[in-house]
Amino acid sequence: MKQKILITGGAGFIGSHLADELISQGYEVRALDSLSEQVHGKDCVRPAYLHDEVELQLGDVRDPKAVERALEGVDAVYHFAAMVGVGQSMYQIKDYTDVNNLGTAVLLEALIKKPVKKLVVASSMSIYGEGWYKNAAGELVTVPERRIEQLKEGQWELSDEQGQVLQPVPTDESKTPCLSSVYALSKYDQERLCLMVGRAYNIPTVAMRFFNVYGTRQALSNPYTGVLAIFASRLLNNNAPMIFEDGNQQRDFVHVRDVALACRLALEKEEANGQVFNVGSGNNYTISEIAARLAMVMDKTELQPQITGKYRVGDIRHCYADISLAKEKLGFYPQVDFNSGLEELAAWLEGQIAYDRVNEASEELATRGLTV
Repeated sequence: MKQKILITGGAGFIGSHLADELISQGYEVRALDSLSEQVHGKDCVRPAYLHDEVELQLGDVRDPKAVERALEGVDAVYHFAAMVGVGQSMYQIKDYTDVNNLGTAVLLEALIKKPVKKLVVASSMSIYGEGWYKNAAGELVTVPERRIEQLKEGQWELSDEQGQVLQPVPTDESKTPCLSSVYALSKYDQERLCLMVGRAYNIPTVAMRFFNVYGTRQALSNPYTGVLAIFASRLLNNNAPMIFEDGNQQRDFVHVRDVALACRLALEKEEANGQVFNVGSGNNYTISEIAARLAMVMDKTELQPQITGKYRVGDIRHCYADISLAKEKLGFYPQVDFNSGLEELAAWLEGQIAYDRVNEASEELATRGLTV
């Protein structure tokens, strides 16, 4: 008998790709999604990309009745429903806390009444704040948040007490979280709530800390989504990508199909239960490099990135993944190399319409004093 899987937020970017992965492996999939306007537009209709076999239930994860209905006959749950975006979270505090924290609490109370065989929750690399660094002696060090005075002077890198610049290195799951934004705090809350309640009620639970996920189906008109989607929206409208700081900040970009693969493995591997995993590519790129490579595959190289030299409150300098634990426990090895992933993204973008709201979002942050 096929297992039935519920994905909250299952009509979205990552959720829909996970649905494809699960269906290809013989699972039945139900999605609970509110089809929020910021992600899906004003029409509030089933996305054309959503697999025909997905049973879509329209509802809000904060609504106990909608959640209870979605859990009927379900064997396992992926909790992906969330508001996403560091910058926006710093002024839409109630909305982010309501959807991310309260929504998770509502789901967990429903799961206490109707336990499932496995719960997998989407967490985020944002909970780390800054990643791991090494000092001149080669020792791992945890760094504090950068001082506003330092950032105003354009001193972007982190240094030790002697003024020597620290070297960023891959970050593993042992690093203590440093929560630099409302979004990061809410994702950590989701992660810990699920693991805590899962342990208390004997519901095997796994938390997946996603790094910078990219690929087809991203919400191109949402100025607070992933950086590659934001750059794509700019380029599609013949506008240059806007980059904060000096563009040399480093991130790990992982293809959405690889994320879907890791999440399926987390469902199927008992040794994953009760653990937290980084989900990344294990590689790192600067933001400037990402902008240039995307412009190249989109044939928009004349649109040189605008380096703003500004800092956005809640942003961190360097963080990229050590995925050794996911390799060991899940057997997860990324399948999509970055060049192939970018080419696939560029081909998909040719048929897309994007509303470039980056200037609008930037003005919103500036008026609130959230850029320096």
